[in-house]
Amino acid sequence: MSATGPAGVHPDARREQLRASLAAVHGRIERACADAGRDPAEVTLVVVTKFFPASDVLLLHQLGVRSFGENRDQEAAEKFALVRQSVDAAGPAAEPPVLHFIGRLQGNKAAHVAHYADVVESLDRAKLVDGLAKGARRAGRPEGDLEVLLQVSLDGDTSRGGALPEDLAALAAAVEAQPALRLRGLMAVAPLGADPDDAFASLHHLARDLRERHPGASWLSAGMSGDLEAALRHGATHLRVGTAILGSRPSLL
Repeated sequence: MSATGPAGVHPDARREQLRASLAAVHGRIERACADAGRDPAEVTLVVVTKFFPASDVLLLHQLGVRSFGENRDQEAAEKFALVRQSVDAAGPAAEPPVLHFIGRLQGNKAAHVAHYADVVESLDRAKLVDGLAKGARRAGRPEGDLEVLLQVSLDGDTSRGGALPEDLAALAAAVEAQPALRLRGLMAVAPLGADPDDAFASLHHLARDLRERHPGASWLSAGMSGDLEAALRHGATHLRVGTAILGSRPSLL
């Protein structure tokens, strides 16, 4: 995994690019929260750094970002081993990065992801629960240290990831039965071509129902670069934003 920045961009120039785009996104969040009567402090920005180098993660960390999203197992493991080593070297005062695994989780990769991810946002099948729990135990993690969100499909199409709404209760119960895991809430992506307000309104109701049965499941991860305002109108606590901060994905790392 390369630790260098995008080709042809000086590190100082890249820092300023990231600083400006990060400020713009924070401005959008503040305005959307003001419109919705919400406190921006209750919203966590997860910067999606998939396909971008470790140097960008470190620059963002220096700019105050603490939560990052990745969706490919090998890339995430290699990149964040390097990132965490660099942050640790900065001394005990440096706050560690929090890694959210946001990609569709393969059954044979679940145990490995549980070794390095802080949060898994894409739990959508019961067979993944045992893999995550076993991986967390093998890694020697304390009980409840691996936080998980249940990914739900909002259009009934599970091919892109996400459990059907009617399967959430059983999936939540399976997570709660594993001491190694901590159920935190729901995650969803607005369906392609759908009105994000309609999609996130449905998600809001599903999240409310889940919280009634599992009071600790208070997180709602929804909203990306193009629809974060709609997500905030409907109660999102976590936003997964990549392009609006880092720019278009690099064609080659």
